[in-house]
This record gives sequence, C-alpha cells and structure tokens, in this order.
Amino acid sequence: MAQLIVDRRDVDFVIFEQMDIANLSRYSRYKDFNKKTCDMVITEARNLAIKEILPTNAEGDKTGAKLENGRVKVPECFHKPYKAFCEGEWIAMTDDPEVGGQGMPVLLAQAAGEYFSGANTAFVMYPMLCHGTGKIIETIGTQEQKELYLSKLYSGQWGGTMVLTEPQAGSDLGALTTTAKSNGDGTYSISGQKTFITAADHDLTENIVYPVLARIEGAPAGTRGISLFLVSKYRVNPDGSLGQDNDVQVTAIEEKMGIHASATCQVSFGSKGQCIGTLLGPENKGLKGMFLMMNEERLNVGVQALSLGSAAYLYAVNYARERVQGKNLLEFMDANAPSVPIINHPDVRRMLLWMKTLVEGMRSMNYFTGRCFDMHLVAEDEEERARYLGLVEILVPILKAYCSDRAFEVCVQAMQVYGGYGYCQDYPVEQLARDCKITGIYEGANGIQAMDLLARQLGKQNGQVFMNLLAEMGKTIGQAKEYEELAPYAVKVETASAKLAELAMHMGKTAMSERVLTAFSAAYPFLLSMGDVVLAWMHLWRAVVALPKRNAILGGKTGTERGAIIAQNREAAFYEGQIKGCDFFVLSVLPETMGRMDGIVSTSDAAATMDEACFGGK
Repeated sequence: MAQLIVDRRDVDFVIFEQMDIANLSRYSRYKDFNKKTCDMVITEARNLAIKEILPTNAEGDKTGAKLENGRVKVPECFHKPYKAFCEGEWIAMTDDPEVGGQGMPVLLAQAAGEYFSGANTAFVMYPMLCHGTGKIIETIGTQEQKELYLSKLYSGQWGGTMVLTEPQAGSDLGALTTTAKSNGDGTYSISGQKTFITAADHDLTENIVYPVLARIEGAPAGTRGISLFLVSKYRVNPDGSLGQDNDVQVTAIEEKMGIHASATCQVSFGSKGQCIGTLLGPENKGLKGMFLMMNEERLNVGVQALSLGSAAYLYAVNYARERVQGKNLLEFMDANAPSVPIINHPDVRRMLLWMKTLVEGMRSMNYFTGRCFDMHLVAEDEEERARYLGLVEILVPILKAYCSDRAFEVCVQAMQVYGGYGYCQDYPVEQLARDCKITGIYEGANGIQAMDLLARQLGKQNGQVFMNLLAEMGKTIGQAKEYEELAPYAVKVETASAKLAELAMHMGKTAMSERVLTAFSAAYPFLLSMGDVVLAWMHLWRAVVALPKRNAILGGKTGTERGAIIAQNREAAFYEGQIKGCDFFVLSVLPETMGRMDGIVSTSDAAATMDEACFGGK
C-alpha cells in the first residue's frame, strides 16, 4: 500500500544520492541528522501516513466537514490520527527545539510532508496551519504573545489559520474593509467579514488562533495601511487558560469540488462588537508579517501538489500492471494471442512515462529548494547565505504554480489510464484530481505567482539571482558532458537554459516598455517554460548521479545479458529508469518548451489589446 502514495526508493535517491542530505550533518545546526536518523524519520512518517492517515482519506471525502450549531465538526475518523500526529511532534519539524520543534532540515521535513499530504491532504491542512500561525508569532510576536500561544500551536493543542480574504476583495488585499479600533489599552476591537478561511473552526482542538488582516481606523488606504492582529476564538487569560467567547463566528462552510474534509469557512469577526485582538508585528506592516506565513504555505503547496500527483501516478502504474485488456500490438493479427496488461500498450507507456518524469522532476525541484533553504541557515559566509536565499525566493512561485498545475495534469492523466473506471468513485484517482485542483488557486492563484516571478524575482539584484540559478544548471551540464551517453542531453539542456536567459531579458525589457500589459499576458507561459527548463536540469542531474551506479551493476554487460540484469535487479532497473526519464523529458517534453518560448518571444499583443466586446458571450 505504501507504494501507492510515494515511491520510497525515489525519495531515498533524491534525499541521499542527489541532494546528499548527510552532508548537512557537518553543520552544528543539523549535527544529529546523519543518514541513519534521516532514514528513521522518513520511515516513521511513512508508517504514520500509511497506517493512520491514509485510511481516513476516502471516508473524510465522503463525510466532509459539517457546521452544526455554529461549530465545525470534522470527520470522526480524523481524531485518532490527529492525536498521533501531535504526539509524534510532527507539527514543528523544522523549528528550534527551544520552542518545541524537532530542529530537522527542511529537506527532510519535505520528504515527511510528502507522505502526509499524499495520504490525506485535507487532514494535513489542520496541523499545517497550526505551524504557519505559530511561525508568525515566533518571528514577529511579542514575548507575551509567544508565551501564551506558541507552545500550544506547535503542539497542536490549539489550531491555527490565516485570515486574509474578504468577499469583495479576493486576491486584492488592499481592498479589505475589516477594521480595528484601538481600545486605548493595547487591544483593538476587530470587525469584519472574511471568506475562504481554511480551518477557521473545528473540533480537533479546544481553541483556534487567527492572524487577521485589518485596517486601523485612520490608516492609509490600500496595502500601506494594513495591519496584522492576533485574535483567539476564546479570549486567553494571562495564565494561558481560556476565557470567554471572543465574538468570532463561522457563518457557513463552502461546498467545494474537492478537499471536502477541509473546513473552508466564512467567518464573522465582531458582529456583536465584542471581538478583541492585539497587534501582531508593527502597525501598518501587516502584509509583511502575513507573507511570512504565505511563503511557507506556498512551499507547502508545492509539496502538497507533488504528493497528489505522486499518488495518482503510482495508482495508475499499478493499475496498468493489473488491468488485462487487448493484445500485444505486435501480435494484433494473431487470433489466438492472449490479452496482456495494458502497461504493454505503447500509448499507456507514454502516459505513464510522462507522469513519472513530471512527478520525479517535481520531487527533485521541491527538495532542491528545501536544501537551499537549509544551506541558507547553516552557511557561514553571508554572501553564500544570501545566494541560497535568493534561489529559494525565485523558485517559490515556480514551485507553487508549476507543481500545482502539472500535478493536476498528472491526476487527469492517471484517470485516463484507468479509462472509464478512473471517472468513477470506486477508484481513488478521481478524488485526487478533485483535491489537487485547489492547489493552483489558493495561497495566491497561479497567475499571481507568474506576475510575482516577472515583476519581483527576475530583476532581484539586477538579475543576479536568476543568473545564479542558471549557474547551478551549468554545473550539472558540465558534469553531464563528461559522460558520452549523457552529453547529447547536456547540450540540449544547455541550449534550453541559454534560450531561457534570452527570454528573461526579453520579458524584462517588454515589461519596462509601453507594452507592459503584453508582457504580463505572457507571464504565466514564461513561468511554465522556466519550470520545464528547471525540470530538464533536474533530470539531467538525476542521470549524472544514476549513470555510474547503473554501469557498476551492469559490469559492462550488453545485449540480452544487460537486459536480464535490468529485469531482475531492482537497483539496476531504478537507475536505468532515471536515464530513460532524462531521455524522455529532454527529447520529448523540452522541444514543446522550446516552441512555447518561441511563441512568447513573438509577443502577440492580442490578449492585452483586444477590446472587451470581442470576447463575446453577451
């Protein structure tokens, strides 16, 4: 059953062989996380995911979250795994032990997180938001706020969420109308309506903590006048105990396409004038504080989408091995030829290899970003620390947008492998597709991620951050050229990366010209192209690691002897799969990317200049 969520062998390959996580134990921050410890952590995460969380996925989807008498009830089956999740201290995996964390590398936490989200993404959102809320308080909260809230959030005793969106504002946070009126004693009366608030209430915890964006009376209009406030469902007494109700009311739960067991709520703050909050961080700097949580959640969404795509692919490949239908194409004219598993059919193999290369490439990209964040924390040289942080920041919008859309495509393709059964609820892939779709919408819709990449990330440090990313690609390209078998792929990835660099310059110049709207109409295709090139790099990197290990196992054997070893030796087959994956992605997927980049350079003005009336529909 474990293989139907995450391919453990591939996780180990990326963690230990490609990203060399054991190297992090040289640094004092991660000195306790040697290979044996990391392996144990992944095994424990896998066990919890498979034994406790996965069995709740279908039932949670069917039952959903319910609003009863003003309180949200999650599926009853969630309570046991939530308790186990908290007892295992999985909420604060990467945080300092001094504040209740495990202090593990981000790279390792991503591997654990992939198992958890793959098992039941709706369930994992409850503890995930506990951490996000706690992290804001740990980073910008007062000492009193930390003492009252932090340990309870990181332990899962209290729940957390993030409160940004309003019905009339959507992603335009500057248009929010929620107000905060000073009470003259350091507290504020909060009043407003919020919507699309995940985990705004539930019965897994005794209290919910809300970081709420609001505008202090008299503050500037737009985003410059937004502050962040800490609000508790129940008022918190000075000794940390819970007091009276704080006038926070869930008024409805959204009926959604997927993640049914995740309570997405409409919330009223201060409808009776009794909602009290305290300022969290500096006045009128609320967006900066909230984006601490948003960036964390966007990284989480990348892993979340990856995990759903991974599960869909693995379900599909196992179904293809078991589903017998049709003759082998080479024996099609033989009336006596037996039917074969559909994995033997070329088109099914194409779909599976396409899914495999996307899932494995996205895993490497996510884990590489985690490794960069770890290096940012441990590097002793300030310039090196800044370089790694820059890589994280330029990859975050790509991780969020590219992985969410590509993972959804993987889920849809998995349904195609199942045929009509994939469209039925008897099999898990249709739920995975429904659950995955939201990843491209929440935490900043993917078009917004593309705008962020173009407007903010590409030009950072006069483009040096982008050049640093290209330099990382160049290292792998140079290594691949040393192998005769990989050199042709290296040349193609090199060509693609050079074209990406030219395209980035073109996009930057266009965005600074009178055709700025045209540039931003092409922002998402540009992000998609950049994601493809990063994945091509990741596959080339995988092949560089795998090739010598495969050759060592083959021992120079060729022909039928070579084929027999690959068929019988799982390690040889795995490493061969990495090289075949590189071949497929570079020769079959990357050419589509090159064509898309040509299309972007042509920079059609149609989307930006066409009159609204031309869209029709009236």
